[in-house]
Amino acid sequence: MLHDCVVLLRCPLCGQELTEEPTRHGSSALRCPAGHSFDLARQGYVSLLAPGAHTGTADTAEMVAARADFLRAGHYVPIAELISSSVPLDARTLVDVGAGTGWYAAWVLDERPQLVGLALDISKFALRRAARAHPGLGAVVCDAWRPLPVRDGAADVLLNVFAPRNGPEMRRVLRPGGRLLVVSPTPRHLAELVVELGLLGVDSRKEERLAATLEPHLTAAGSEELEFSMELTHAEVRTVVGMGPSAWHTDPDALARRIEALPERMRVTGSVRLSAFERRDV
Repeated sequence: MLHDCVVLLRCPLCGQELTEEPTRHGSSALRCPAGHSFDLARQGYVSLLAPGAHTGTADTAEMVAARADFLRAGHYVPIAELISSSVPLDARTLVDVGAGTGWYAAWVLDERPQLVGLALDISKFALRRAARAHPGLGAVVCDAWRPLPVRDGAADVLLNVFAPRNGPEMRRVLRPGGRLLVVSPTPRHLAELVVELGLLGVDSRKEERLAATLEPHLTAAGSEELEFSMELTHAEVRTVVGMGPSAWHTDPDALARRIEALPERMRVTGSVRLSAFERRDV
């Protein structure tokens, strides 16, 4: 619920703290001391997009619905379980950057009821679902590549699953001693589909590039690989392809023909790496 998360937020225009206040119309808005105001949408989220933010890559309503169905089917439960087991027991605040529908954050909050969670994403359609994903989860529209509307040191844990990573901002919003959990695909992820559908493969140097992005700002604290098997229908194959970079680099008609040629249910490998980073101030 967003009301519980306002204490974690800051104004995207001036960086000052936000508070929740009633409006003349009986709804609520977030306001800062400088007078900037942001109305809460009736679906439960708030947009704190900074001026000039581009939403062209945001998930559409149709994409969000398909991804929600895919996650609800349980194919990525092993990933959610790995994330939950990696959250420190003493954590009290969790911020999910690139949260989508909030499915992973909600899973963690179910396992750790002491947590207050905040879902950040650029898609308002995804955040409409995130706002309802768990009573302890608030939802905020923002651009992960711009300064995040989160106060300095507000997060005990940052979560980042298949999403953009902004190293300087992640360091800023983590408290000293806080932990960032990054989930990224390994080169074996969806290997069968990469071969059959001609998809983009995962760069074998992805882990090296991840370290180059984050280690100037945070300290590596270990990693763990997870491999599991999924049985996917044609519709689920279309969705999981759409959840990755191949969605922007593959001819839709050619992809549809290749998917139709697959078995009705196909065994596919899921393979990810969870990398942990910490903010260690000297």
